[in-house]
Amino acid sequence: MRKPLSILFVAVFAVAFASADTLIRQTTHTDAFAMMGQNQPARDDSQEIWIGQGQMATVSKDMTIIVDTNRNVVDMVNHSKKTYLEMQLPLDMSQYLPPQMAQMMSATKVTVTPKGTTQKINQWNCEGYDVLMDMGMMKMNIAIWATTDVPFDWAQVQDKLASQVMKASMRLNDAAIAEFKKIKGFQVKADIAMEIMQSQMKASTVVTEILTQAAPAGTFQVPAGYTKQDKLSMEDFMRR
Repeated sequence: MRKPLSILFVAVFAVAFASADTLIRQTTHTDAFAMMGQNQPARDDSQEIWIGQGQMATVSKDMTIIVDTNRNVVDMVNHSKKTYLEMQLPLDMSQYLPPQMAQMMSATKVTVTPKGTTQKINQWNCEGYDVLMDMGMMKMNIAIWATTDVPFDWAQVQDKLASQVMKASMRLNDAAIAEFKKIKGFQVKADIAMEIMQSQMKASTVVTEILTQAAPAGTFQVPAGYTKQDKLSMEDFMRR
């Protein structure tokens, strides 16, 4: 017996949607600041975040971080140097850092406090959180707005994928990640005030759109011709 066309359409649509990826576009503005006698101009950057089946890639001009639970690896890709660092899951960043930097990472403390207020950021209804990060020589106060109104399982993405990106990009330990998991929803805006070496720096990151579409070929792969590293150098550590 032939199936009604409506049933066939629903089945095809369900398969297509299940295999689709998510694209998140965001922008970051950093205010001008001075550090060690050097004036840094204000700058604007853009990033893409791709979420696939057990995969996530955060892509910017200089750096891409890929989490691939299918291969159990996190790849940190440096486009300016054309190098990459392949790290095993579960990720322990201390294994890939210079000893003094690993010690600094272990001392990092994070405190997350719900604001108890809501705000609409673009089209998303968000809950607010205050985050204090103490890294010894660097302290950060972050106002985060997060939403659960996204076209993917935000809790699974946060637990399996986004937390690994944060470990790699922010050099965080497990205790810090556990504190960040108090944030319910996907982060769509972050206002950051940072103090480092007696210098003040402010930045803001906001999501501009979330789309459902297939990721381009190679999104979750290290580009061909890049050189593999074993550890991050001191210079790499300072690039966040």
